[in-house]
Amino acid sequence: MVGAAPLFAMALVVGAGPAGGVGVAAAATGAVHPSDSRRFALTAPSHALFQDRRLKDGTVMQSFGFDIANGRLFTAQLKSGPWSDENGDLTISRLDLAGNLLGHMHLEGFGHGTAIGVESSGDASYLWVEVDPTGFSARGTQLARFKFVDGVTLTNESPELTKYQPVPDVSGVTATIDPVNGRLAMRYKEDGWRIAVYDLADLKAHHYDDPVFDIAQPSLGGETFQGYALYGKYLYTYSGNPYGPGNPPPGNARLSTIDLETGRRVEGPTLTTAGSALTFREPEGMAIHRTVEGEVRLFFGMASGEPGKRRANLFYNNALIGEQDGMRRSGRARPRMPKRPGGR
Repeated sequence: MVGAAPLFAMALVVGAGPAGGVGVAAAATGAVHPSDSRRFALTAPSHALFQDRRLKDGTVMQSFGFDIANGRLFTAQLKSGPWSDENGDLTISRLDLAGNLLGHMHLEGFGHGTAIGVESSGDASYLWVEVDPTGFSARGTQLARFKFVDGVTLTNESPELTKYQPVPDVSGVTATIDPVNGRLAMRYKEDGWRIAVYDLADLKAHHYDDPVFDIAQPSLGGETFQGYALYGKYLYTYSGNPYGPGNPPPGNARLSTIDLETGRRVEGPTLTTAGSALTFREPEGMAIHRTVEGEVRLFFGMASGEPGKRRANLFYNNALIGEQDGMRRSGRARPRMPKRPGGR
């Protein structure tokens, strides 16, 4: 089987049902009070948006995100060629919502691309990506925000970047955006893995002292982390490995739900069999999306295909449970910490 802050304009989209058909539509700009505390039912059936789509490079898709207002999809993958993983060199592909490749960028000295955030700004798309990596398999130490420009190569020193370091002296930094509630979740490693959530407007103003949440990520029990998504007061995580002798079909791709107010897992890890007929089938990436009709969807990705010819596959869950009973800013799972030099 498979709020908070003013909202972005939701101009979108996917009229994909179980058959995976897609359409793009425009919607009026409007703010929605962030009162939705419902969560996705992970055991509900999933649906395919598209399968077997080519990205710019033939490497595995690591993550993805939607520019809802402009009907765009962006993916991140390691750049083809030697030393990309060690150097943190990425390729960003731009696709439409049917999975057609429309453009790309190259990023040098950024990270692994485990998660990216996508922000709508007028007719432009801004990406939030880890940057300034450390380690043999490069992982970012802070975040960079930049405008997507087709065909451009950026380095970690390019003037087009705006950098953000909410928590100094940490590693494994990545981000994902809740486009419905205007918030960003940052995963980072500091004596274990943690999740911090910020109002996007505060983060862009470099106001780090008042995160909405900052919790220790519950243990995965040894499973391989592959992505996360934020919607309201819930964080969704994704884990698993590609098919292989030790992981035959239906595989071990699992989804979990974390309540950010308590820091506890409230559902999962739940096995998903979405895309079970795919070859290779490695779980990769999560994101939130909302259609023009107002349906919110939890997306998760799969990489498929042969080495050097990997393909992208996106699936989603659209079943929400619970009440729209308000989202509290109080009740953080971690007390507010004193400001550190250079951060928070």
